[in-house]
Amino acid sequence: MDLLGALGILVRVVETGSFSAVARERELSQAAVARQVSQLEEHFGVRLFHRTTRKLSLTDDGEMLLGLARPVLDGVDGLEAALGRQRGSPVGLVRVGVTVAASRILAQRLPILLADHPGLKVELVVGDRLGDMIEERLDLAMRVGEIKDASLVARRSGTAVRVVAAAPSYIERHGEPSIPAELANHTCIVHDVGPNSDVWTFVTPDGPKDFRASGGFLANDVRAVHLAARTGYGIAYLALFEVADDLRNGRLVRLLRDFPAPGVPFSLVYPSRRHLAPRTRLVIDFIWEQVRQVEAELATASDEARTA
Repeated sequence: MDLLGALGILVRVVETGSFSAVARERELSQAAVARQVSQLEEHFGVRLFHRTTRKLSLTDDGEMLLGLARPVLDGVDGLEAALGRQRGSPVGLVRVGVTVAASRILAQRLPILLADHPGLKVELVVGDRLGDMIEERLDLAMRVGEIKDASLVARRSGTAVRVVAAAPSYIERHGEPSIPAELANHTCIVHDVGPNSDVWTFVTPDGPKDFRASGGFLANDVRAVHLAARTGYGIAYLALFEVADDLRNGRLVRLLRDFPAPGVPFSLVYPSRRHLAPRTRLVIDFIWEQVRQVEAELATASDEARTA
């Protein structure tokens, strides 16, 4: 039995005063309407109506059920209305898992999106270590590297270019490496995001090769690594967009230009394509567009640096 449907018929029978009126309204037979009421009576084990040839009136149990049914049906109508609005417009909360560096970019740009969509809320869940999306209740997340989890839908967003950089003060004291192997003789700052975080990869004439970095400073927060590099402690291996401003204004100097680091793909991932809420789709498209803009800005800056 469709309990909600039967309760809806009960309410309408009481409101119209007849089975036949509800039958016409619902485009059902009068027998079908009566059967729904009978099923309610069987389900609850009570009689709901006093029936005579001329009049239909509720029993005490019918009155009680009617009083309880109306708030339930009103609540269902409210759910339908709320979710219906969500189907048509981006309202509600979207939880987005992002890296620390990406959070700084989005924090500056999200207010534009939120100003255009007053019913939308976006919560950034920030961290460089990858967690479980379901456990963290994330609607979507930015992930660096290849996505191996087949249960996730991945939308490839771009490629993170990494660079090696140090402060001018460090270079004045220690010089700079001319080849990646010389990093072994320098103080390096390690961004600790898991196993092999101290293994830095560079493209050499013989192809990509790994080199182990060493130093006394490790941090699982990219901001700490970045700041330590700016103070002149050592050499850092960071995403270009993280240090682009410092490279432009001279607070950091890019090293090993002849040995670029291979780009690392990053993607927007989410658990399922099915029933993807408009608010989530809107945020996905917005982030994707911001990534495109940042990549274009970095490409322009790199071209200017080469020609300067």
